[in-house]
Amino acid sequence: MATIFVKDPRARVLGGIALTSLAYLLFSFHDAVIKLIVVSFSVWQILFFRSLTILVGCVIFGGGTLLRETLSSRVIRPMFLRSFLILSAWLAYYTAAKDLQLAELTTIYFAAPVIVTVLAIAMLGEKVSLVQWVAVLTGFVGVFIACDPANLGLSLPVLLVLFAAFAWGLSVVLLRKIALREKTTVQMMLNNVFFLVTAGIPMAFVWQSPDLTGALMLAGAGVIGGGAQFCLFEGMKRAPASVIAPFEYTSLVWAFVLGYLIWGDVPRDEVFVGAALIFAAGVLIIVSQHLRPAPQTAD
Repeated sequence: MATIFVKDPRARVLGGIALTSLAYLLFSFHDAVIKLIVVSFSVWQILFFRSLTILVGCVIFGGGTLLRETLSSRVIRPMFLRSFLILSAWLAYYTAAKDLQLAELTTIYFAAPVIVTVLAIAMLGEKVSLVQWVAVLTGFVGVFIACDPANLGLSLPVLLVLFAAFAWGLSVVLLRKIALREKTTVQMMLNNVFFLVTAGIPMAFVWQSPDLTGALMLAGAGVIGGGAQFCLFEGMKRAPASVIAPFEYTSLVWAFVLGYLIWGDVPRDEVFVGAALIFAAGVLIIVSQHLRPAPQTAD
């Protein structure tokens, strides 16, 4: 009888962690670009051009084959449902932004990784270890300390951000289910067709003709956003949602770094303490995955 070892899944999970971390880095750059151009263009126009750029890129690389695969995809309905959840989260978040400070918004919204972990158990049947729970909660504490929020009641803006966090968390869990059933490029096509159509109608009423610089910035947001989506979708194929959930916290660190480099914002001492906890949460997950024994089967 010979013993056959299956391929070590740890490398696949670590690859998923790396891709997801890169995705959140790219999303941070994406948000920085949008922050620069939102003073000149409406969010609907930005969303429209971002989605259009991503779709053009997908068609260039995938061609007619990708179009046929998209039209015959088995995940059209769940993918549109996920896109609707993301759009709902986006609208609720930016509506609440009118009444809440950025620190308050960020702290409440970053309940999402905890929600992802809970939903991953309920909807995906994932088994979440004590180490993963510790990592998620450590990251949330880090965000709380970094933002130093005021004591908030259950006002309408707070409820809107909590809804945004829940909608995003649910969309992440749905993405994990969809990612295993369909090619990444097909998912990107479906996701951005939804946003293109949804943003196209209101954009017609708030259109601003861009100059060359503005057009390049709009296209740049699409290129960066497309890269971020690709890395996130691929990462979801390689690692359970509950494992990669804490790595969403890293986007806060990048946000502070970019804020300093672009706008000269100097982080407070609490930010460095929070960043250290966020980093520790990620390291904890990576180490736990590395030390987990690889399964084997005997033949």
